[in-house]
Amino acid sequence: MEQTVKQEHTPDEPTAAWRAVAEWYHAYFTGIVLYVSSRHGTASTAELVYEIFCRQRRERFLPGLQKLGLDNLPHAVAAAQYHYLSNHIGGVSVEYIYESDRKAWIRYAAPRWIWAGTALCGIAPEVSQAMLRGWHAQNGTMLSNPRLGFVCTKQTVDAQSGLEGYYYEYDRDLLPHERLRFARDEDAPDFDAAQAPQLPTDQWPAARLAKAHRNYAMEYVRSAYPTALQLWGPDEAAHRLRMVGRMIGMQFYHEVARALGGDYTPDAAGFARFVADLGTAHGDACQVVQHLDDSHEVRQNGWVFMDGIREYHPMLADAWNGLIEGALQAHNRRLNMTFDVRAIGQGYDLAWRIGN
Repeated sequence: MEQTVKQEHTPDEPTAAWRAVAEWYHAYFTGIVLYVSSRHGTASTAELVYEIFCRQRRERFLPGLQKLGLDNLPHAVAAAQYHYLSNHIGGVSVEYIYESDRKAWIRYAAPRWIWAGTALCGIAPEVSQAMLRGWHAQNGTMLSNPRLGFVCTKQTVDAQSGLEGYYYEYDRDLLPHERLRFARDEDAPDFDAAQAPQLPTDQWPAARLAKAHRNYAMEYVRSAYPTALQLWGPDEAAHRLRMVGRMIGMQFYHEVARALGGDYTPDAAGFARFVADLGTAHGDACQVVQHLDDSHEVRQNGWVFMDGIREYHPMLADAWNGLIEGALQAHNRRLNMTFDVRAIGQGYDLAWRIGN
């Protein structure tokens, strides 16, 4: 039986909560790549990264060009400006240098966002190249321009000063293997921020950018889930993603809890508030119910993380809940928790019950 219903706690500073969710998923994505690399090898990791970035390119590139107002620019310039602006929205340090209508540079300066901190040392060059092959090298095909390719001049994973290269429109159609080439003897011109494209501040105020940053980081994992499902099958995908989730949940619980702004007591009530606050920061509606046995239940209506993912398998829910399981281990390893997810029409309802 229920004793009382507590409404969700809304963080005093929502932008801090959104940033916390962004870091949660940023770490999770990097963790997935490192986990696969350390346990299953470089080839398997490169395949995963290639397919993830192919998926993101197919789903995001052309709509993003239109949204950013770049679809009428010369193709090399449009592709480079897209990467500059979209990564800027995501909080990533990227430089853009125009050289001509047929040649435009982008440079992901150090420190790299995607392989943050010491994670950079665990990323094989082939994995970085797989990202380029899956996205940058295929921009020409997306634009129906077989002459557009990408030339990589530096890689941070090779201890160079950044991931750097340029889009170039050749005088002839490129064969598939020519869409990405390396020119390590070349060097990008200096970046001049005054000459770079700008987001209109009236359309991109600080709050919208903070939400976009959250969504940007989440999107990497949202792409990884169906990709892992198709590459590895539901059992193996769920196992690997859950294992990584538990480790990331443990490692980042305290950091995320501080950012959410809650004073989470080390009992069931405190962890229930944490889960509800985390769901609210995602954009989901949550409430906490206290039961007569002093257990606490979090009820979440909606699941923003899974919105729009067509290739769903029930085992992926337990994989994603690995994040919450890991957080519980860091909060209080003596507590117990059950998790349930139900499909409601086109959406989902989630529930956690936490007790001693």
